[in-house]
Amino acid sequence: PIVDFFPFSYEAVNQLSQEFIQQERRFAYTTPKSFLELLKLYAIVLELKVDALEDKKRRLSNGLIKLRTTQEQVAVLEVELKEKAVVVQEKAQKADVFADEVGREKAKVN
Repeated sequence: PIVDFFPFSYEAVNQLSQEFIQQERRFAYTTPKSFLELLKLYAIVLELKVDALEDKKRRLSNGLIKLRTTQEQVAVLEVELKEKAVVVQEKAQKADVFADEVGREKAKVN
């Protein structure tokens, strides 16, 4: 867990700074303030991640709402299409009957 990591990382930095002193003869200090800065940095990164997740959640919710709306619209259009298909079929039958009559009349004239 993160609670265990912060003290561990603070101690690891202390150990590395001791090695740094021995190798480079320079000091690198770790202070309570640097630990607090680490906590502050973590809080900032955590807030950014939470904001990004909330944005993704909002976008997903909006997408689902649009999908549901579209699904309802498609269902309405399917019903309308079935109704219009019946009307088109009736008109096509009437047109065929009319074409047959015209053909017979034309045959009589010739």
